Amino acid sequence: MSFIFSESLIKHLPALIIALPLLAAFIIPLINKIGKESGFGKHFRNVFVVLAVLINSLLCFLLSAQIHKSGAMTYIMGGLKTALTLPSGNILPIRIILNVDGFGVLMLVSCSIIAVGVMIYSLLNMDKCEHQSEYYALGMLIIAGINGIVMTGDLFNLFVFVEILSIASAGIISIWRSDKEAPEAAFKYLLISALSALFVLLGIAMLYNQYGALNIAALASMIQYTMLDKVALVLMIVGFAMKCGAIPLHMWLPDTYSRVPSPMAAMFVVISQASLYALTRIAFSLFGIKMNTAVVGWIIIILGLLSMFIGVLMALPQKDIKRLMAFHAISQTGYMLLGIGVCVAVLAKPESLNAFGITALKGSIFHIVNHALYKGLLFLTAGALIYKLGTRNMNDMGGMAKKMPITTILFIIGALAITGIPPFNGFASKFMIYESVFKFNPLLSIIAMVVSVLTLASFMKVFNSAFLGSARKEHKQVSEVPFTMIFGMLILAVLVVLIGLFPGVVMDKFIEPAANALINNAEYIRMVIP
Repeated sequence: MSFIFSESLIKHLPALIIALPLLAAFIIPLINKIGKESGFGKHFRNVFVVLAVLINSLLCFLLSAQIHKSGAMTYIMGGLKTALTLPSGNILPIRIILNVDGFGVLMLVSCSIIAVGVMIYSLLNMDKCEHQSEYYALGMLIIAGINGIVMTGDLFNLFVFVEILSIASAGIISIWRSDKEAPEAAFKYLLISALSALFVLLGIAMLYNQYGALNIAALASMIQYTMLDKVALVLMIVGFAMKCGAIPLHMWLPDTYSRVPSPMAAMFVVISQASLYALTRIAFSLFGIKMNTAVVGWIIIILGLLSMFIGVLMALPQKDIKRLMAFHAISQTGYMLLGIGVCVAVLAKPESLNAFGITALKGSIFHIVNHALYKGLLFLTAGALIYKLGTRNMNDMGGMAKKMPITTILFIIGALAITGIPPFNGFASKFMIYESVFKFNPLLSIIAMVVSVLTLASFMKVFNSAFLGSARKEHKQVSEVPFTMIFGMLILAVLVVLIGLFPGVVMDKFIEPAANALINNAEYIRMVIP
């Protein structure tokens, strides 16, 4: 126990949180190879995977406790001292630096929880896959990529972790070799990922060309918002908006989510949120009030409005349950972009910022966490239906409320949460967005409420198609999914309910520190440049 809380371990937590899943990704194929020769490989590999994600989650919670106790943490890789950002005689940081503040650690914790649920759910859901070891190894690479994105303090390493995430994700999409459309979806994902990465890399190159630095805090202290800076900002916003699936840059998302294995669809929600994290970090921590906040804010607001409204309209006619939920993922991302855009728009106006801007940002950050939980839960319930019925077409389902009662209840929890019905977690974050956005522009808030009504109508359609009525003749013998799948869903469902019942606790402990870390641009700079 003393080792777990030792000072040395706490000091190296940021590095360990990236290293652990990265190392696990390379160990899993070795376990599989050794196990095939000795006969115990599958079970030992499964135990190893679950232990790896549990330890990763524990490390994230330990880091969260440390951040809330002592404040933001800077970790230097490649130096004798882990906190020496400026070596003697230098005015700029020259090493790889990890910066972990309230916003970053919130993303780490939420990602780690969902990863635990997904991997436990996968144990039996993926039992028919011929490439299970590759699946788990790529899953670990995805976790490592997300962890790196939310902790890196360096723009180039942000790009590197995004690329790790993209390559691993493309592999996961095509893991079902029997699905003829999966390679096409993987190719489309790789193509869009390469395009978005190109935009981001060009933006980074423009900043480096002007300032000779890649560290975010160092750049933030020097940036002048020249014409090249403006172009760089637009390129990075477009690149990360494309990665998080904002309309009109969403073309990859429906195909990807419908073809990726159902457990990993929940992780792909987190991948989109990690891209949204990067966009938010660039806007607040790198550029801050030096940019034209009104213009940039409205660009983000328009992306949010398009995503909200078009996303839900495109979800309504869908028959493929995973494709429907993919469009709803786009729509829900719109809420987050809307709140972030409103805060950015008033970032340079202290009165408006304090009156409603910070609340809009808090609502968006809260919705990032809530969306990852309830959307992850919904994808897992969809995966349970597909696992038992062998179809994604809702017209070929029906009558599952009696056959799969636990899955039905868990689906209802997720559906009520996504529509913003109390006392589930989606209500608290949506209400904060409605309230704050109304003070900025009432019309925007009304549109957001209309989208919630349409979301409710869409999920009533899903519930009616999949769970009500009589079961089809070929589904008469269907029963509930295995325990590991139920347990994976329960992890997310319990959090959806608990956060909905006690939103104030989450707000005080996690959301406010995250919002304050973004708003306080000067404090982020001081983490690296005293």
